[in-house]
Amino acid sequence: MKKTLFKMAAVATLFTPFVSSVALATYPEQPIRIIVPFAPGGSTDIVTRIVSTKMSEYLEQPIVVENKAGAGGAVGAQEAARAKPDGYTLSAATVSSMAVNPNCKPTGLGYDPFKDFSPVTNFANVPNVVSVHPSFQAKDLNEFIKRLKDNPNKFSYGSAGQCSISHLFGEAFRQATDTDITHAPYRGAGPAVADAVAGHIEILFDNLPSSFPQIQAQKLRALAIAWPERLKDLPDVPTFKELGYAQLNQPSWYGLLAPANTPKEVIDTLHQAAAKALQDPAVKEALLKQGAFASGNTPEEFAKEIKAQFDWAHKVVSEGKLKLQ
Repeated sequence: MKKTLFKMAAVATLFTPFVSSVALATYPEQPIRIIVPFAPGGSTDIVTRIVSTKMSEYLEQPIVVENKAGAGGAVGAQEAARAKPDGYTLSAATVSSMAVNPNCKPTGLGYDPFKDFSPVTNFANVPNVVSVHPSFQAKDLNEFIKRLKDNPNKFSYGSAGQCSISHLFGEAFRQATDTDITHAPYRGAGPAVADAVAGHIEILFDNLPSSFPQIQAQKLRALAIAWPERLKDLPDVPTFKELGYAQLNQPSWYGLLAPANTPKEVIDTLHQAAAKALQDPAVKEALLKQGAFASGNTPEEFAKEIKAQFDWAHKVVSEGKLKLQ
């Protein structure tokens, strides 16, 4: 009897890895959820929906995007960090949630950007842009800076939220130009863009995808972009570097994260689907129309990008003495 039980246990032990590998090999077997930690209509939302729609075709499962806005991306990131590491709850990675928030509120944030997540890939790199309402009396960046200096704290700039990347972009601008402007945080880029177009705020610091349609429609006027070179779709808008502000030439990215301890096989499957989607001409074109440039790098490369942006954010937050409220 004992020998029989021993043999059964041995067979079960040998069979368990096989069962696990089969389960992983069939991933995904149900719909996948991606948490976007900002409101609908912002850059994070736009980029995630474009890429995930094509990913779902390759994975042969629906991908549902859920917007969980609040606290500059922290609310959605907290939920994603606590999700079961099975590949069925993922999250959009942003500079705000992975670099800015952890520096603005290093304790009590509810998640650790390095310990609680497994990077999958960078979906796309995007320029940052500063734009103004068409009625603003400044035709270029130099006139804009002079007007700010002549009128300290008179003007307000909108961002996607307290300690979002656009807030940090505005703070970095303030530090580099020695100007005083009032921060007006919103619950995502979408509402901030809407108020800038309506003239409720004069200035907008934003990622290009959410502002681009309004800039093209001349409802906002772009003054400068953070990108290595001028964009062919905005040939008259100079880069910060060529205007003498190289420290502001800092673009952003949007990527994909899984909870920590997600099996490598699942990460690899997701990465392959994303990389394939980002090579699709229609996806590339859709991203370019939004001012975003497809990436699709490896999980290891994306991890290095996250660390580099974290270090940049640490410097800006420290000098500005910023805190998440």
